[in-house]
Amino acid sequence: MTQSNIIIPRKLSGFMELPPHKQMIFDDMMDKIKEVFKKNAFLPLDTPVLELSEILLAKSGGDIDKEIYRFNKGDTDICMRYDLTVPLARFVAMEKDNLSFPFKRFQIGKVYRGEKAQKGRFREFYQCDADIIGMEQLPIPADGECINMISEIFKAIKVDNILIQISNRNILFGLCQALDLQEKTEDILILLDKMPKIGKEKVFASLLDLQISEDKANMLINVAGTKGTFEDVLAKVKDLCDNQTYTKGIQDLESLGKYLQACGLEKDRYILDLGIIRGHNYYTGTVFETIMTTHPEFGVICAGGRYDNLTQYFSDKKMPGVGLSVGLTRLFDLLDKNNLLPEYPLSPVKVEIIPLGDTLEYCLQVERFLKNNGIICETNWDERSFKGKMKDANKRQIPYVCVIGESEVESGKLALKDMISGTQQSLSKEEIVKLVK
Repeated sequence: MTQSNIIIPRKLSGFMELPPHKQMIFDDMMDKIKEVFKKNAFLPLDTPVLELSEILLAKSGGDIDKEIYRFNKGDTDICMRYDLTVPLARFVAMEKDNLSFPFKRFQIGKVYRGEKAQKGRFREFYQCDADIIGMEQLPIPADGECINMISEIFKAIKVDNILIQISNRNILFGLCQALDLQEKTEDILILLDKMPKIGKEKVFASLLDLQISEDKANMLINVAGTKGTFEDVLAKVKDLCDNQTYTKGIQDLESLGKYLQACGLEKDRYILDLGIIRGHNYYTGTVFETIMTTHPEFGVICAGGRYDNLTQYFSDKKMPGVGLSVGLTRLFDLLDKNNLLPEYPLSPVKVEIIPLGDTLEYCLQVERFLKNNGIICETNWDERSFKGKMKDANKRQIPYVCVIGESEVESGKLALKDMISGTQQSLSKEEIVKLVK
């Protein structure tokens, strides 16, 4: 092939591709999150990346429609999944007669959104989701279980200084109803959700533009700005109005607070913040967002909430749910770019076996023995010099090198060098296993 015919290798923007040593860290974080899900008795689920468009678009709308990858294959209209929640709704609607409820599932998989590629935004990214689905009803402890599990997840992946901010959308829904503003609820919530970014003054002015009185605007802003411990916040807002929806939100938060206290969630890891609204309109009760207090500029690193109408498009059965989601690709990218990733070896190999002379066959026998005893190892059968092989092992941060020549084959005692201390010992295969482990 001539030089002019060579294709320049490049990848699409918005797609993460990691070198192997960072991929190992990513995989380790994913494995630890999976173990937390499994420890809490959540069952695995793996739905297809491709769904029928009528399924995936049933609950979408607005900007999501513009971001979906959609195409036709013959007469079939197909979409690539943009989250893991709609496929879950489709699955439980199809399999409800074969499932036990509450149904607790987790799924870790890639999702796709054709949005503009920019810092912190990916077109392909991993989501780590866990949801609890009920049949007809789902008690508040399910919300508490998901919130408590968030704390366990970030402990497992060693991301410290997190704060889980919790609210209940029925508080502001009910307050809008009590103030006779129910027709403007959606616009009001959109404005209140922006308050941390644009400030109270701009939100107040925008509420006045909606023809809302100053007294009502101030009340909405004050309630949305209330945050602190469950006890303090609920004491401030409990008796503001007697609207039924509002009262339901208060009661649910009281129950949730008792559950979180009973399960031992540390009080410095969560607060009640009535300004947490969540942009998705399918949330109907408890909502929560997690931030890193040491890096608030990262924004939300885990979120979720309750949705009572999960399967309304696919079944006449009411199946309420609550769930959480960690955007692992985005989180990893933030940690990586800010030098917050944990220390990790460049290679998983614990012992590099280097043959000297005609000993390759014996080296492979030693390799098999070590592997059978749980030691990750490899034989360097490359034709480079001994010095070059040692230099490569050092570069890859392999902790031990086992050098095997004719004398080692005859004696059964192998030369094992500690690449960190530089010391060398003559050991049997069994002794090497014991030392390395």
